[in-house]
Amino acid sequence: MTGEQRRDRSGGRGRSSERTRRPVRAQVGRGPQPRTVQPARRVAYDVIRAVGESDAYANLLLPSAIAQAQLSTQDAALATELTYGTLRRCGTYDAIISSAAGRAAEDIDPPVLDALRLATHQILSTRVASHAAVNEAVNIVATEAGRGAASFTNAVLRRISRDTPGQWQERIEAEARSDDERLGLRTAHPVWIIRALRRALAAEGRVDELEELLEADNISPEVTLVALPGLADPGQPARPYAPTAFGSPGGNPQAVIEAAGGTIRVQDEGSQLVALALSAARPIAAGERWLDLCAGPGGKTALLAAIAHQHDIALEANEVVPARAGLVRKALEAVPGDVTVHESDGRALTSAHPDRFDRILVDAPCTGLGALRRRPEARWRKSPADVADLTPLQTELLGGAIDALVPGGIVAYVTCSPHLAETSGVVAEVLRTRDDVVELDAAAVLSSVTNSPIDLGDDGSGHVQLWPHRHGTDAMFLALLQRTSPETGE
Repeated sequence: MTGEQRRDRSGGRGRSSERTRRPVRAQVGRGPQPRTVQPARRVAYDVIRAVGESDAYANLLLPSAIAQAQLSTQDAALATELTYGTLRRCGTYDAIISSAAGRAAEDIDPPVLDALRLATHQILSTRVASHAAVNEAVNIVATEAGRGAASFTNAVLRRISRDTPGQWQERIEAEARSDDERLGLRTAHPVWIIRALRRALAAEGRVDELEELLEADNISPEVTLVALPGLADPGQPARPYAPTAFGSPGGNPQAVIEAAGGTIRVQDEGSQLVALALSAARPIAAGERWLDLCAGPGGKTALLAAIAHQHDIALEANEVVPARAGLVRKALEAVPGDVTVHESDGRALTSAHPDRFDRILVDAPCTGLGALRRRPEARWRKSPADVADLTPLQTELLGGAIDALVPGGIVAYVTCSPHLAETSGVVAEVLRTRDDVVELDAAAVLSSVTNSPIDLGDDGSGHVQLWPHRHGTDAMFLALLQRTSPETGE
């Protein structure tokens, strides 16, 4: 086992990005269910198990599991809180469980460990009665792993329930080996992520915002909707920055989305802003060709398609994963006109079409560290090895996109990660190795499309880094690069 694959004491377990994924359990929420296990808690347990066992994504699996179990609105809300809360603070709960059990969490059988995590969350972070959390966890484990494991579960959870959350926090922090590990246990972040976020904030001279950022990662984001321009009008309440964005009017936004026929959908305001910035980087000229190079699942593609339709612009999209390409096509159904959706490696596509496009969006595959509010399990799933694996691909995709631009064309390089290796590091490498590209002032462009002034920092780079704690968005990164004319260098 490599150093990256070992679990640090804040709970992170590195995983090889190439390991084979096992299929997601098909019957989430419908397995053997002891009568004394409340349905919402059973759904939460099954989703947590699928996340750990099969690398499923909770935000994709949970809605279908809730529907499958036919939960009431109240129970659906409980299942959602239990699932996300447990996954979000998994590392902290593992430290508590290890202390209470007298053995390392990683040495506990995974089905038992997941039940312990879920119950520990209920005991220490919710108003659920401790005896109910213990009894239901014991019943789940009896079904999943047998009576011996159930007795072990009962003993560990009764030990946890004897002390207050503050006492447990004090105990595990006292065992931490460094200040960063202590901070990780308090804010439920692996140490390597804390250090990466600190470096990213330090690049802006704002390292003092670190704890505010870490706390923001642990707050469920408000639902933000996008109204595709020219096809739908933004509702209320308006979001502060993107003119296309507005908040959910209350409750489940599905009725609003269905009534709009796909012209209104859920999309983070940061995602809207980076797409709008590409369209506003210079005046749109008739006959332009645009490309969304890494388009899945299609939210930014649909927004660009609506803008392109307003200006009679030809848009193409590309997504290498067939299932995600299908999501792109579905997202485009609400937008008039035809958008060709390729299913190709982005590097191969741009190599086959040099000097073709006027604007390209490269929303590059990344660690997703900027969306930890929405995907809480990602913080425990990723490792530094993932960054090392991704940055060569990101650099190649950006370089290929530049080759596919016409002289004067513009590429928007975007990641949902603030990690410097994935953001400014990739841009710096491309600028270092090419003499046919210049960086534009992305901050000025983005400011030109916002409803109100936006604090983007002032590090002089021209890049833009959005932040959950400062802007209420995912931590989206944006750089705008323009291909120069080979004759004039302009």
